[in-house]
Amino acid sequence: MAKGKTTYQTGKSESGLAWYTYPVQKRNLPQGEKLKLMKYDKKLRKHVEFTFKDTK
Repeated sequence: MAKGKTTYQTGKSESGLAWYTYPVQKRNLPQGEKLKLMKYDKKLRKHVEFTFKDTK
């Protein structure tokens, strides 16, 4: 199988206790732009914006 250009990005919430990991294809995300998603934080009990960064 050929390796794809998929990388993983991890986002942490404002509380620092909730985090999500997503596989992201670099061709779908513009250069230098970070993934931002509205996700639910169990500690804060509301939806907050998670900013994702690359992980290994």
